[in-house]
Amino acid sequence: MTEMEKFDVVIIGGGPAGCSCALYTARSNLSTIILDKNPAVGALAITHKIANYPGVAGDYSGEELLKIMRDQSISYGAKYRQAQVYGISMSESEKIVYTPEGTFAGKTLVLATGAMGRASTLPGENEFLGRGVSYCATCDGAFYKQKEVAVYGSNQEAIDEALVLTKFASTVHWITKSKPNMNSVEVQILLNANNLKHWKRTRLTSIQGDDQGVNSVTVKSSGDNVEQEILVQGAFVYSTGSLPITDYLQEQIPVNPNGGVRVNNDMMTDIEGVWAIGDIRNTPFKQAVVACSDGCIAAMAIDKYLNQRKDIRVDWIHR
Repeated sequence: MTEMEKFDVVIIGGGPAGCSCALYTARSNLSTIILDKNPAVGALAITHKIANYPGVAGDYSGEELLKIMRDQSISYGAKYRQAQVYGISMSESEKIVYTPEGTFAGKTLVLATGAMGRASTLPGENEFLGRGVSYCATCDGAFYKQKEVAVYGSNQEAIDEALVLTKFASTVHWITKSKPNMNSVEVQILLNANNLKHWKRTRLTSIQGDDQGVNSVTVKSSGDNVEQEILVQGAFVYSTGSLPITDYLQEQIPVNPNGGVRVNNDMMTDIEGVWAIGDIRNTPFKQAVVACSDGCIAAMAIDKYLNQRKDIRVDWIHR
């Protein structure tokens, strides 16, 4: 039987939130481990090009930026283990995390597993992911200045992201299979945009492209068997939105009505000694820099908690 490994801080998830938290806890001389399912997946890892992360210029991919974050946390003493978490136990004073690779115990536990969209089902969606297919207009909208793009979905996420794209694209083709909420203020603002074309009761059937990336999408109207091609350079797919990855928690952590894990201002959940950071909170601000901020806040709160301090100790006085 594998011996249980013990740490001050166990972080589940190796995205920007988890790596940022690990960097700060390791610098605070807290023994820290990141348990990461797969470094090649996640919202940042699959991003083709980063242009809005402060201090990062040039053609960095999300995967490259994430490796820099991960390596930096490791350089300060954090450990990194690729492992799939299948369960946790919080009945003990220590938080126990179970993986096929071993069992880990932490005085504190940080949940940073992010959110996951639906499985890729559209022909061409996976093929052109990062080369015209995107799930984040805030991240990628600026790459489509004076270009035509398609947005698929009628949920709130699709509406918000389409509004962002109207600031950049020459034309936003909003494709909705179901009727959006016409009483929504955001929907009315979107429909009144001069560069919006609304394809009502229409289904996106496939995404096409070449070596340069996406160049068109194919749609089919309700009750019409004839497919129509729309020439676009980008396809933003929000047919069902994304949900926080919380299955491994087995309902042990209270969540908000939107599925996001509930936290206080220090990112601690309703369970003492357990923090939640990044997209697992399901806030509207799905940005790497926001996730890193969450990680920093949680780490400084953990340092205060474990050392029983009255106040937060700022990072730069740690040695």
